[in-house]
Amino acid sequence: MQQHEPPMDPSSSEATGPQLDRARAQGEAYSRALQYMVEEVAHDGGTKQAGEYTVGYAIEEAEGLYSFSDGRLTWQNPADENVHVEITVQDAADGRFIPAVTVTATLVSPSGQEMGPYEHELVWHPMLYHFARNWTVSEDGDYTLRVHIEPPAFMRHDEINGRRFTQPVDLRFDGVKIERGAEPVTPPRS
Repeated sequence: MQQHEPPMDPSSSEATGPQLDRARAQGEAYSRALQYMVEEVAHDGGTKQAGEYTVGYAIEEAEGLYSFSDGRLTWQNPADENVHVEITVQDAADGRFIPAVTVTATLVSPSGQEMGPYEHELVWHPMLYHFARNWTVSEDGDYTLRVHIEPPAFMRHDEINGRRFTQPVDLRFDGVKIERGAEPVTPPRS
């Protein structure tokens, strides 16, 4: 599905060749899960490289999610939302998922209506961490998806390879196929 950049520098005391091999193996496993999501589950999806990131998207029907409210987990079904936009952010060097970035997205409809930008939250998924949000759109068709990523604020371990992910990136996906819909409302089991 995607080609990664050459491996990171193994000459530091924090990143040996065997350690970087293991990082690449994690990235390959994540990329296989993403490929399955895009090709077998989603209505549409794809990836692009943007600087030190590989950014992907998947389009599905709006879906229910758990979220914390007043200190407890609550299930929320889609109300008027009719599409679920998922965005993945990977290290272009090894394919691993990058957490703690701020991801915002804007959709432009086939008729030119601009929606957003809206922040997409981190979603723990049993198969694939991603950033996502349910949207309400007014029409089916080919959309433009603009994604903005702010660099992560996390600490970086490694004096050589740790000096990455310091710049924001913007990218655009054209021809994003959206078919409105929502998954059937099924309350979770107690």
